[in-house]
Amino acid sequence: MEAKVRILLICCLSLFIVGLDITVVNVALPAIGRDLDAGVSGLQWTVDAYTVVMASLLMFSGSMADRIGRKRVFVAGLVVFSVASLLCSVAPTVGLLVAFRMLQATGASMLNPVAMSIITNTFTDPRERAQAVGVWGAVFGVSMALGPVLGGTVVSAIGWRSIFWLNVPVGVAAILLTLRFIPESRAPRARRFDPVGQVLVVVLLATLTFGIIERTWGVLAVSALAVAGLLRYEPRRDEPLIELRFFRSVPFASAIGISVAAFATFGGFLFLNTLYLQGARGLEPVEAGLATVPLALMTVLAAPLSGRIVGRRGPRIPLVIAGVSFTIACAMLAQVGPATPIAQLLVAYVIFGVGFGFVNAPITNAAVSGMPRAQAGVAAAIATTSRQVGQALGVAVAGALVTSHVAASVQWWTLAACGALVLLLGLIGTTGRALATAPAPEAVAA
Repeated sequence: MEAKVRILLICCLSLFIVGLDITVVNVALPAIGRDLDAGVSGLQWTVDAYTVVMASLLMFSGSMADRIGRKRVFVAGLVVFSVASLLCSVAPTVGLLVAFRMLQATGASMLNPVAMSIITNTFTDPRERAQAVGVWGAVFGVSMALGPVLGGTVVSAIGWRSIFWLNVPVGVAAILLTLRFIPESRAPRARRFDPVGQVLVVVLLATLTFGIIERTWGVLAVSALAVAGLLRYEPRRDEPLIELRFFRSVPFASAIGISVAAFATFGGFLFLNTLYLQGARGLEPVEAGLATVPLALMTVLAAPLSGRIVGRRGPRIPLVIAGVSFTIACAMLAQVGPATPIAQLLVAYVIFGVGFGFVNAPITNAAVSGMPRAQAGVAAAIATTSRQVGQALGVAVAGALVTSHVAASVQWWTLAACGALVLLLGLIGTTGRALATAPAPEAVAA
């Protein structure tokens, strides 16, 4: 096997377990709630503690990998992730489960951006890199779509704690393969650490998510102050944590917005759908997981097709398909009830799976394109962070609507609006005028 392909597969293996862990927990939420006596808020934090911490540390991890060595940070992340997974499996209370999920997310934050950085620096030819990024995006989408299916099967057969056992053998295998086949690399001149920017990012994401889940306006005000602090402080640094100049590129800014909207739709979908299937319809976890097989199947089929279209025709067509599919699927689910025919549900899941399969490759490619290769860890981290932010916000908003006793139709129409935003931003970010705003990598790095 060619060395480059071997490195890509190893990196994708780590991405697969991280993406899988984001969604596999969702189908286990009712079982976790019963076993640990957790309410809706506790279940929200079981999901969002992982995504918020990961999102908060992604850019820091990417920057540190560029500085001290990508292989070293990558292996450390695999070790932390695997150990934390074992701790999650034995958590006696929901509070400790949330704490162990935060540790797990710390390890996960060292994997996604670092692996993307390794890929970017391994595939130096632009066409090869685009194909590798397409595979990367497809694997991430497939792993997240397969989570509910695999989780439902395992939870019904063994119990919810077993979903965390799955990570350990895969993590150990990834560690051994990394040590054997991936060479060490680092940036020629790494960016300086930005402690103020890092603290502001943590405060922003934590307070925003907490404020939405607990519906606390004072905490949301703190998140607004953190945004203001970032906008004022970061441009003054020579090497900021968040390179705001990237956002002058309309395709890049649109890709980040699409990431947030798409993954908010996906995160909200998983949360609401789990409560609906196992609550309103009374399905067992394995039945709920199997019901989403059409979604996973369509994601598997659509993801590589999307990557090929992006390589040949650009991101516009896949983004339009994704936005339309998200909107239609969520609009269909706004009409469901306890007695809705299963065939109607399956059609909606198929359409949603098409949307999720098509969205990953174009946003990944657009977000990474035009960035300096020497800062690949930070660049990839911005793109990955937007996904986790969207996922966390989707769960937070969906849970807040549930606990506020808002009509189920309104909950799904809210997600449909996010799907429509994917369509709108996809159209805006792929026009000729928008593409003209994308600077050359050298200009960005200057």
